[in-house]
Amino acid sequence: MNAFDVAIGLLAGLVLSALIAWGGYAKHSLSRSGMLGAILVGTTIFGFGGWTWGLVLIAFFISSSWLSRYKWREKEHLAEKFAKTGHRDLGQTLANGGWAAILALFNFFYPSPALFALFLGAMASVNADTWATELGVLSKSPPRSIANGKIVPVGTSGGITLLGSGERRLTFIGLVALLFDLLNSLVFQVNRSGPAFLIVVISLAGGLAGAMFDSLLGARAQGIYYCPRCDKETERRTHSCGQATTQVRGWRRLDNDGVNFLSSMVGSLTAYLLWRWWM
Repeated sequence: MNAFDVAIGLLAGLVLSALIAWGGYAKHSLSRSGMLGAILVGTTIFGFGGWTWGLVLIAFFISSSWLSRYKWREKEHLAEKFAKTGHRDLGQTLANGGWAAILALFNFFYPSPALFALFLGAMASVNADTWATELGVLSKSPPRSIANGKIVPVGTSGGITLLGSGERRLTFIGLVALLFDLLNSLVFQVNRSGPAFLIVVISLAGGLAGAMFDSLLGARAQGIYYCPRCDKETERRTHSCGQATTQVRGWRRLDNDGVNFLSSMVGSLTAYLLWRWWM
């Protein structure tokens, strides 16, 4: 990738990211700081990763933003459990896209198909987690803790459901990446990033590994608190009612943003190892 391609990518990424971020802000999917994070991540990934990378990121953002508003009335009562709600802020955008942006920078200095595998694993992981959260809370069957299999209240960190763990959320990024990779090779006459089936498989593996790791961290390591006034567990240090909470488990310094970032790295590494094994 030469300097001209990077400049065009940065400009395109800035324009597209700004437009989409503004749309997200207008639809109440992003806060003001979340707009900044989306623009930073989007511009970096477009500029240094290329069109396929950038379009995969956009597909993730649009789908996850739509899902966050999907049946919002049915999910609204669960907002008090989560540290942050549908208005994604700077921390959330960096947690979901920060590692992918770092990989895009590496791709500029050390271009390699392996970095695309790492990127797909990262994006599949955060996509799987986001879809699982937004869809899992709508499940008719109660969630079970990934740590011990016991039934837990809806919205509990580490709780999983069949609806939230469905294969659709795991294959979405792979199929989107495959489509954009094909278009990129046809329009810009660039070499394909890898065999079609491998793109889908490494995304599936990365998404599954990242999602499971996310659930495990949520169940065992993430800081979880208790509100004595409402008699409820929450991810917040101060509950929505205004009551200061008491930590009941996990690490105080590990919040949901930290869990998402670490899980994206695990998904990334899983996809890379599978790619290395096959290639």
